[in-house]
Amino acid sequence: MNITFHGAAQTVTGSKHLITLDNGKKLLLDCGLFQGMGKDTRSLNENLGFIASEVNYVILSHAHIDHSGLLPKLVKDGFAGKIFCTPPTYDLVEALLADSAHIQETDIKFVNKKRAKQDLPPVMPLYAAADVTKTIDLLEKVDYNSTKIIDENVSFSYTDAGHILGSASVHITITQNGETKNITFSGDVGRYDDALLKAPETYPQANYIILESTYGNSLHTDYTGTQEALLQHITHTCVDKKGSLIIPAFSVGRTQELLYALNALSLKGQLPDVNYYVDSPLSVKVTEIIKKYPQYYNSYVQEVLKIDKDPFGFKGLHFVGSKDESMALNAQEKPCVIISASGMAEAGRVKHHIANKIGDAKNTILLVGYCEPHGLGGRLKSGEKRVRIFSEWYDVMAEVQSIRSMSAHADYEDLLRFLSCQDANKIENIFLVHGEPEVQKDFKEILHKKGYGQVVNPAMHENFLLS
Repeated sequence: MNITFHGAAQTVTGSKHLITLDNGKKLLLDCGLFQGMGKDTRSLNENLGFIASEVNYVILSHAHIDHSGLLPKLVKDGFAGKIFCTPPTYDLVEALLADSAHIQETDIKFVNKKRAKQDLPPVMPLYAAADVTKTIDLLEKVDYNSTKIIDENVSFSYTDAGHILGSASVHITITQNGETKNITFSGDVGRYDDALLKAPETYPQANYIILESTYGNSLHTDYTGTQEALLQHITHTCVDKKGSLIIPAFSVGRTQELLYALNALSLKGQLPDVNYYVDSPLSVKVTEIIKKYPQYYNSYVQEVLKIDKDPFGFKGLHFVGSKDESMALNAQEKPCVIISASGMAEAGRVKHHIANKIGDAKNTILLVGYCEPHGLGGRLKSGEKRVRIFSEWYDVMAEVQSIRSMSAHADYEDLLRFLSCQDANKIENIFLVHGEPEVQKDFKEILHKKGYGQVVNPAMHENFLLS
């Protein structure tokens, strides 16, 4: 059998890893959207790198759009097999993919107006709502720590990866010609001291490991400083400067972490008395989904729930629904905090808020997670003084700040801990995915020093024979 890496190969988004068995059957791990790749983003998303109709099964690690966002295109292009996921992922994917189709259609209309003025032909969205509906019909729920037989030669199980609600590491057992091999795909690994979720679980011995490496050469600061950092930014921007604090945040995971931290400040009587807006219909929907699964919270949150039935709600919080309400936020002058998707500022309402507020020094754009270097969030984070938003150029007059402690991705110590349940001598190869080239180079050296012999950084569409 062999494996080909069609996404998240020396880049962070677009997770797609295709296993081809000796009998020709194909198993796809994730089918994610590329994000923040500049002018190459669209072409990368239009070309899967393989024939969709030839794929027999998809095993999805979690709901984030860079892991699930091209599933409707896969279906549109001819895939008709089963898509396996955990129960929470099922609920989240249903919401995220519908939102993704809507955002594409909305943003394409906006972009096409600009293209028309330049006498350029219109572009089409990657998929529509009807493709999402067909995709949801193919989803099948699989619980953590249960064995799912999907073929006479193939079975798999999920363990909790601790990254977002429902996130999983995938453990595949493949038997061919009397020989059995075990392949683990880490998905996105969470942190062992996550504010909301349980720590990543241990898992069976693997022969091959496909391992994420987003922060493979970094160490995060402790979560305990998050509340203090948030309070500092809110006070500086909203109280001292009388401005607006714009926080791009992923609808799944990051928005809820922010609300949880703000709620904690409110319970302690420290939260400044300004309006707090969650301007993302998807974030509102996702927050309600997450409330349905309290059993996935860690023990600390379980204790908080005994005294606070809603750890994501507090005085001054407003959920923005309609487009008109969202647009009205840009006209108001009162200091406020606006949390809006997407987390890398690549799509959705947050781009409009940034465009509206970026030219005024009293405002702050606060980045609270990973941003692709070539995307809007990445360019702001790197200190660029002029950025392009919706085909127009803007001078960056607002402050740009970041909080690193809120990352939901494992740092290199977390990743080493994730591997610690394995016998390094029994691992034939570790494939590093979901990381920038320099980061992967550094992490590869760290792994070698820890006794992991064969470590590879696959290139885009590179194929490997698994013995």
